[in-house]
Amino acid sequence: MPYVRLGSSGLKVSRLILGCMSYGTSQWLKWVLDEEESIKHIKAAYDLGINTFDTANLYSNGVSEIVLGKAIKQHNLPRDELVVMTKVYYPLDIDKQGNPTNALSEEEKKTQRLTNQQGLSRKHIFESIKHSLERLQLDYVDVLQCHRFDPDTPVAETMQALNDVVKAGYARYIGMSSCYAWQFQKMQNYARQHGLVEFISMQNFYNALYREEEREMTPLLQDLGVGMIPWSPLAMGFLARPFNSGEDTTRKSGFGEREKSLIGESGQVIIRR
Repeated sequence: MPYVRLGSSGLKVSRLILGCMSYGTSQWLKWVLDEEESIKHIKAAYDLGINTFDTANLYSNGVSEIVLGKAIKQHNLPRDELVVMTKVYYPLDIDKQGNPTNALSEEEKKTQRLTNQQGLSRKHIFESIKHSLERLQLDYVDVLQCHRFDPDTPVAETMQALNDVVKAGYARYIGMSSCYAWQFQKMQNYARQHGLVEFISMQNFYNALYREEEREMTPLLQDLGVGMIPWSPLAMGFLARPFNSGEDTTRKSGFGEREKSLIGESGQVIIRR
């Protein structure tokens, strides 16, 4: 397994990163693997040389982080060898028994108890990383990523909070995910101009069926020396099998408009190549 620097930072990650959205509980999404099978996958990935694991508080409403933490503990995976990445932005609700609940509706996110448990405010960033570390059973994560851009919070507040999270030792680096190029430029420029910790990575939707990132985001990342971590590189499985192969999968049954938009006329041509 080759290991490469993440952007212009000194952090080295495995060329293949194991995304952990598929690990947690099938109560969240039908295609998610439950704990026992998830831990087997994580251990197999480590044995094959993968040292980097990407999760989020959102995934399985926190259970993905719990499962990754259990896998590390159960198999005594050396913490110093691992690069653990998680994310902050989305709300996470916990029931009275302390167990993560199912996915929240938009109305539930607006309730009094959740209104400050989402976004990129200073309050939520610090509380989110604290709870993520508890679920992961770790003292720190290697990269804390903003899952989305938050239009309701000043960029200055977000970048100062992320800087302080690193200074406090809760994360070693910070990264961004799924935003427009101008939004990323605005955040990175603020950090650079004020001597704050800068993003070392951008995790964005990019594959042979969706190449919009090549227009502005990719050149920007190259210019800034920021590493690019494409999510869904196989386009949710469309690039992993022949088009109309007849294979009916659990995930395929839950496809929405975004997934269906990938397999228009031009998408089918690419898949068949």
